[in-house]
Amino acid sequence: MTYATYFESFDVKELLRQFPLDQAFTDKFKNISREQLRAEQNAMFLRCVARAWQIPFYQRLWGNAGIKPEDIQSLDDITRLPVFGKHEIMASVEANPPLGDFHGWQDGTEAGNKPLVFHTTSGTTGRPQPLVFSPHSREVQSLLLARLYRWQGMQPGDVVHSVYGHGMINGGHYVREAVTHYTQALFCSAGTGIEMRSAQQVQLMKNMGATVIVGFADYIKKLADVARENGLVPGKDIPVRMICGHLGRESRESLSAAWGGVELYDWYGVGDTGAIAGQGPDQDGLYLMEDAQYVEILDVDSGAPVADGGTGDMVVTCLYKDDIYPIIRFNTHDVTRVLTTPSTLGMNLRRIEGFLGRSDNMVKIRGINVFPQAMAPVLEEHASFAGEFICVASRDEGGRDDLAVHVETRGALDDAQLAAEFSALLRQRLGVEMSIVLAAPGALAPLTGIEVRQKPVRLIDKRFA
Repeated sequence: MTYATYFESFDVKELLRQFPLDQAFTDKFKNISREQLRAEQNAMFLRCVARAWQIPFYQRLWGNAGIKPEDIQSLDDITRLPVFGKHEIMASVEANPPLGDFHGWQDGTEAGNKPLVFHTTSGTTGRPQPLVFSPHSREVQSLLLARLYRWQGMQPGDVVHSVYGHGMINGGHYVREAVTHYTQALFCSAGTGIEMRSAQQVQLMKNMGATVIVGFADYIKKLADVARENGLVPGKDIPVRMICGHLGRESRESLSAAWGGVELYDWYGVGDTGAIAGQGPDQDGLYLMEDAQYVEILDVDSGAPVADGGTGDMVVTCLYKDDIYPIIRFNTHDVTRVLTTPSTLGMNLRRIEGFLGRSDNMVKIRGINVFPQAMAPVLEEHASFAGEFICVASRDEGGRDDLAVHVETRGALDDAQLAAEFSALLRQRLGVEMSIVLAAPGALAPLTGIEVRQKPVRLIDKRFA
């Protein structure tokens, strides 16, 4: 039996031509017009749609919405297609275990006859979701991230310390592949605090001379505290000059200061899609990788398109995934907005503000939408904030919702005045009254999972328990 191996199933030179790096990347998007880019996107979109019609998941999703193949003639028709998300994928898995019928792998078509890269989501809220890639889509995913890393300043010889998790979770693996396949940096896959204890990590960083940290902001900041506890000075004993991570709503200033004033660069992506957007050297918004990803911002409640500048759910179509698991209108449920100011770099790419919160983690308290992630930079304005918090939503017998914010503090836990100050600060910034529960430094770790999770828990919702 003859079949293609991983590296025989795609053309790496063509891949690098189609998704250029460094100067070729910036030259392309300084010179391309929006009309030319739209034409490229349209051709890629139609290939994805044609492939999707061969797959039972899309036949069912689109057929149930009354869509016929002739209804989709161009990218202009994309809003006629229904969005989908993890719920629909997991329903496919339940009906067709173990991988579902959403991907088209080994379905008898040329597109489906590929090696398969298999990972999952973390599964912290239920059964892990399968994440599958062809070699081509896997390499594009890695290349897009490497493009961002290189644009942000990662150089040959950099020592990159990664705190992404591994195991079955996709993130740590494709970050490693991005660095090792498409840069000449040295990659240290330290993982989370459970894979390699934090004290061991900071010693590794010192011994290896780490210059770049990649990962989620919460744990990266914790490592700075651990370094100091172990007698090391971040930025001096550990010569980190750059952090490329998921910064979200956390305070950039406090994270940078914790590591000796390093440069910070944000990027955004999800497990299914890979890298979608990232900051450039101007650090002014996150540039969408529009040669690979088509992004829509849709109203959280109605699903209608939102004008640039308005906030809504980020819905993504992966224009490069036209073989295994096409992704057409995947609702990330991550909230953002498109910036309306022009790029100071002259790049003809749209920019988003970044991750503003999750619509499925949003809590409506007395008519006000509250994103737990939005509290971090507000709480950091108070000198007594010790760095960690978690929100607990509850509903009383009368149906009234309340949000209690548990805050780690350096002050006394019975200090009513301190609790009132935190409450006033949140009310002033977020527009709604919330109760405050003070906690000692480190006391919330069992709830947030900061020691063992890439993304700490920020909301416990008891309203529907």
